[in-house]
Amino acid sequence: MIQQTIRPGTIEEVVAISQQIPEFNAPYGRDEYQRRLADTTHLIQVAEVQGELAGFKVGYQLDDGVFYSWMGGIVPDFRALGLASQMLAQQEQWATEQGYHSLKVKSRNRYATMVAMLLRHGYQIEAFEDKGETVADHRIHLHKELKK
Repeated sequence: MIQQTIRPGTIEEVVAISQQIPEFNAPYGRDEYQRRLADTTHLIQVAEVQGELAGFKVGYQLDDGVFYSWMGGIVPDFRALGLASQMLAQQEQWATEQGYHSLKVKSRNRYATMVAMLLRHGYQIEAFEDKGETVADHRIHLHKELKK
């Protein structure tokens, strides 16, 4: 049986995992994570498979009562194990326990698998942002009301 663990993580672990995700052309470094997370409530999760770092999810408080699921990814060798869904569910549970009433996420058309996962988990598209040179680069804003 494959051992999977989702646990609190560090910025250093997130940066290391980001380097292994091919979709991130220029992954954020330590400074950007520190800047975004400074002085705000945040959650850093990492996923491990058989003790090896396999993915991450980072979010922070956007507004009063709103949690923003900012960055996340799964290393290609560990995709299709359900790690992204597990981290999303744990993030939602944590946000609910912290008193947040909704979660926001942004993605792009090019990440259809992620958008489909979010829709399966009850997220709704609330806006579409013209970003980049192609339709694939356009940004999709999604939102979910959390149940108390």
